[in-house]
Amino acid sequence: MSDTPKSLSRRPEWPTSVSRPVATPLQPTVVYSSPDPSSLDQQYADGSGFTYAREGHPNATVLAQKIDMLEGVTGGIVNGSGMAAVSAVFLGILKAGDHVIGADQLYGRTLRMMTQDLPRFGVETTLADPTDAASFEAAIKPNTRMMVVEVVSNPTIRIADMEGIAKIANERGILLVVDNTFTTPRSYLPFENGADIVLHSVTKLLAGHADATLGYVVAKDPELMEQIYIANTTFGFTASPFDCWLAERGLQTFDLRYDRAEATAIELAAALADVKGVKRVIHPSRADHPDHNRGLQILGDRPGNMLSFEVEGGRAAADALTRAAPELPFAPTLGDVGTTLSHPASSSHRALTPEARADLGMSEGFFRVSVGLEEPKLLIEEISNAIAESQKA
Repeated sequence: MSDTPKSLSRRPEWPTSVSRPVATPLQPTVVYSSPDPSSLDQQYADGSGFTYAREGHPNATVLAQKIDMLEGVTGGIVNGSGMAAVSAVFLGILKAGDHVIGADQLYGRTLRMMTQDLPRFGVETTLADPTDAASFEAAIKPNTRMMVVEVVSNPTIRIADMEGIAKIANERGILLVVDNTFTTPRSYLPFENGADIVLHSVTKLLAGHADATLGYVVAKDPELMEQIYIANTTFGFTASPFDCWLAERGLQTFDLRYDRAEATAIELAAALADVKGVKRVIHPSRADHPDHNRGLQILGDRPGNMLSFEVEGGRAAADALTRAAPELPFAPTLGDVGTTLSHPASSSHRALTPEARADLGMSEGFFRVSVGLEEPKLLIEEISNAIAESQKA
């Protein structure tokens, strides 16, 4: 019996095989053992191997490399969430006295960081209209270090003047950061269009199954990437191996999921425009989209799976609509295999005043839809019926 504790404490060698696994193995270990101090020194010097999971682990590396291939770059890293990716960029590159220009229709938490958190650390911020490059140019100061833009805005589905903004940023030597979450590399390649840094909420379309929370960021300049990596490690924006494993599995079907959801979104947008009680439908495929021509230029025939619509009746109608569609999750997320409804006024943009939301075009009757993989006819019927019920309220 005295031998039992000793045998349990031993760490046997990992089994070897002449064959290799078809699926990526999950490796949740936190620490890695090195042969000796000199070997550990060498690992840190040349970046080979793994030491401590906060600094990197196999599942994060595999996932990052696959997203790198989609974006046409190398050297990206995976973070614990989309906001961790945003934070790693800001904390790794900016310093007190710098100035950042952000699109005024960024994701709600990015907006909060721009308007409330960065100023606490001595970083100046200005919000500008991404659909008008001249507004970005007008906001430039001598200390402007960075511009932050989403190609398609959340949740109003406006399309940024990426060509104009990139031209200004590149000519002025200002870093251009592009959040490519909505568009994904399937629809837009930021590095081919002047971006310096690209980030994603991998949680959304790339992972695609609402079961993994992750981010991703990559910079074209290796020195900037090193700064971002150091911030990511120092502030502990570590990605879970299990979430990385789930996301890599989801990534295998990304193109198929994106194409199917996008095609359904086009059908849904066309159908909702004819439903009584709908004030407007916003999707880049529609000729009445305020940025339709720019969308054709930037996105081509890839308008995406995200759309928004507004119903008459305000909050009472919004409550009635969601109750009338119990099979459609009312949830502040996007990119799942199933369609989800989001109400910005009560979720992603609740921190804004009603006046600020109104300025951006978000009323109490405004919904964002992340279209999933359902049968288009059934989805159209369910949402149309829910809208009809909302108007009875």
